[in-house]
Amino acid sequence: MPTPRHHLNRQRRRQALADQPTAARAHTTVGLLPEPDSRPGRRPAAKPVRETTEAPAQEATDDRPAATRAPKGGARALAPLVVLCVLTLLLGGFAGWAHSRAGELRDDPARGNTALTDLARTSEIKGQTTAAVAALFSYDHADTGPFERAGKTLLTGKAVDQHRTLFGGVLAQAARQKTVITTTVTDSAVERIDGDRARVLVYADQSSVSTAGTGKPGGKQQSKTQDQGVYAGAMFALDVVRRDGRWLVENIDTFGR
Repeated sequence: MPTPRHHLNRQRRRQALADQPTAARAHTTVGLLPEPDSRPGRRPAAKPVRETTEAPAQEATDDRPAATRAPKGGARALAPLVVLCVLTLLLGGFAGWAHSRAGELRDDPARGNTALTDLARTSEIKGQTTAAVAALFSYDHADTGPFERAGKTLLTGKAVDQHRTLFGGVLAQAARQKTVITTTVTDSAVERIDGDRARVLVYADQSSVSTAGTGKPGGKQQSKTQDQGVYAGAMFALDVVRRDGRWLVENIDTFGR
């Protein structure tokens, strides 16, 4: 139990603390961090840094795989980028050349020829051309109807005048000579098909027979008839065009004959 003496000593200590100057109490250390030195002109001395040779030693004894080590030097790092740029230029040049070449092939008329690939159309052209040649180049003085109908229905364009020129001399003498001309296609080949146009090479045999009576002096007509026949082979080309489901002849090429 505290005695009156203890109370007296406690009051003296409190009085001493109360009489202590405020500036002295301000420099009392509070907390764990030291206060900075407020005296001017003094700076803390820098600690010397000790050089070490551990990094070169570690580099010399680096046993890591090559894939995990950083490349040495800038040239080695730029090499893959340079190769990639070169490959890009080469591929770009090849793509441009391929595009240009493809355009040339598409524009080539031979590439548009379907005579060998479209067999159904090739057969159709050959069949209709064979029938057209037989009708257009056959003539019977006794029945001119089929010949005239063929000229009106199977010809178009400049082929109309070409056909008339070819038969001009024959028709002028047909009634007097009683001419009968028969044309038979022996072979044909579709040279080119380009959409609705085609060119056909035709081989044909043609016979021309003229039957006319001969008279004798004295004005008497002899009932005897005389047959004169001419046989020849022919080769020519026809340019045909498809209209309304039929192939019409638009050009007759006799190769300058």
